[in-house]
Amino acid sequence: MPAEETPRTYEARLLRVLAYIYDNLDGDLSLDTLAEVACMSRFHWHRVFRAMTGETLADAIRRIRMAKAANALVRDSEAPVAEVAERHGYPNAASFSRTFSAAHGLSPAAFRELGAQVASDLHNNDGKSSMYPVIIETFPPLRAAGVLHVGAPSGVGRAFQTLGGILFARNLLQHASGMIAVYHDAPGAKPESELRAHAAVIIADGFPAGVEGLEYFDLAGGRHAVMQHKGPYATLGAAWEWLYGRWLPQSGEEPRDAPPFELYVNDPRNTPPDQLRTDIRLPLT
Repeated sequence: MPAEETPRTYEARLLRVLAYIYDNLDGDLSLDTLAEVACMSRFHWHRVFRAMTGETLADAIRRIRMAKAANALVRDSEAPVAEVAERHGYPNAASFSRTFSAAHGLSPAAFRELGAQVASDLHNNDGKSSMYPVIIETFPPLRAAGVLHVGAPSGVGRAFQTLGGILFARNLLQHASGMIAVYHDAPGAKPESELRAHAAVIIADGFPAGVEGLEYFDLAGGRHAVMQHKGPYATLGAAWEWLYGRWLPQSGEEPRDAPPFELYVNDPRNTPPDQLRTDIRLPLT
């Protein structure tokens, strides 16, 4: 195999294309354009991409678009659905609605309503409701590997795209025991452009050391408050606010000087939005 066609070069091409898709959802994402980004013929690149990731380029574009659109529908609650559609590469609102419904099992309007309902339930939760329980658990220390994101927490999805590309290219998913987002800085503690987070996996036996593109770090064991959030990922911001603003002050607990993180319990590719389970783990003294 020529030096320029090593597996590492193919991985770099994959990551470059995934980053380009994420950053240009309202631009030209034709096969010709993406093959040019990959520096490979359109015929061969489509086959390589599918073999490395298990999905076609069209599937990947649709998945990324629909994930970002879902977040936008909840976070930009005043924006018309047609505007959200156009921002994510769908100038035709009807086409966007069909694609979104197929991806999430709900229309854009129904998804937005679900997100608003979850956020309202969290806001009105007095801490005694069983809807979003918080339990205290003790965990062993964990080892993680991930991709660093610096900036607004809402942009961590790009780091997850890079992480997924590395894991797929190297067939490492079988050696990961959980997908997580680790937040090293509290919002407001520093400018938003400097906030650090990792899109990461908890590594298990067989996960190699020193994988290029990944940073390795430890997660503290010990006592944690675990908030069991159920609903779209776009409502996790409201869950964090409730945990720190409502539950923690009345709990009698003290947070530990260690980063909290989200553990994604089920797979968004085959789980309805209202059934998505995310455990927020807050280290305690």
